[in-house]
Amino acid sequence: MTQLDGQKIGQTLLAEVAESVALYRTQGHRLPGLAVVLVGHNPASLAYVGRKKKACETIGFYSRDIRLPESCGQKELLQTIDELNQDPLIDGILVQLPLPGGQDYQEQAVIEAIDPAKDVDGFHPINMGNTVLGLPSLRPCTPYGICQLLKAYQVVTEGKHVVVLGRSNIVGKPIASLLSQPPYNATVTLCHSKTSNLIDLTRQADILVVAIGQAGYVTEDMIKEGAVVVDVGINRVEDANEQRGYRLVGDVDEGAMRRKASFWTPVPGGVGPMTIAVLMQNTLQAYQQRQRV
Repeated sequence: MTQLDGQKIGQTLLAEVAESVALYRTQGHRLPGLAVVLVGHNPASLAYVGRKKKACETIGFYSRDIRLPESCGQKELLQTIDELNQDPLIDGILVQLPLPGGQDYQEQAVIEAIDPAKDVDGFHPINMGNTVLGLPSLRPCTPYGICQLLKAYQVVTEGKHVVVLGRSNIVGKPIASLLSQPPYNATVTLCHSKTSNLIDLTRQADILVVAIGQAGYVTEDMIKEGAVVVDVGINRVEDANEQRGYRLVGDVDEGAMRRKASFWTPVPGGVGPMTIAVLMQNTLQAYQQRQRV
């Protein structure tokens, strides 16, 4: 039983990005630039943005935080994105999702407004399409982070049966596509809320990727003995024993993972740090393509 330590591997990836940035600086190039747009004051989003800003500082990126009030509206948000698209110092644009519910925001329109060459989240239809086709692209951060985490721990994927719980555009669909392609070459089953005989399928999984958004959804009877379990979920549950009044848990019962899995990801500290590391890799890639270095 081995814990897939995303914190450790993520730090290794960030160090590699930092080395590239330092090299470009010695060659007289400008710093890679990342702009993060946050609408409103969602506490979880604020925490994510803080971690991304810290990562930028650590590796030497130029970063710009843009805070917009929840009342700004779709038009102002799209105008901000357009300005960043035109900004020569910005290589990557990230709009923190989800957007607040107070306004009539259209998230897909916001995603599509970002220049695909600066879409470091990898959510634009052009980047998603290239990812599915196996063409060079800015790949979605969490799915590609999972792939790199599995590779770092030499988890064999070729010929294995991967079961993915959750069909979101952010995780489920792209991770299913990536793991079915070379060099991973797995056989993938994508499950969702309408899947029949779900437990029968999860019990067949050599590798189980769970991104369903429900705390403790996957229980011990759903996990095959010796399976690799990747828990993408992060949920707040009330806990009076914690000073802050809650604790963070995944979509999989952690005790079940520890008892049944050969490899498993902790929550937090598993997939989350890998997502941030890939965001920085994508920003460096966007910079390299724009600067032709």
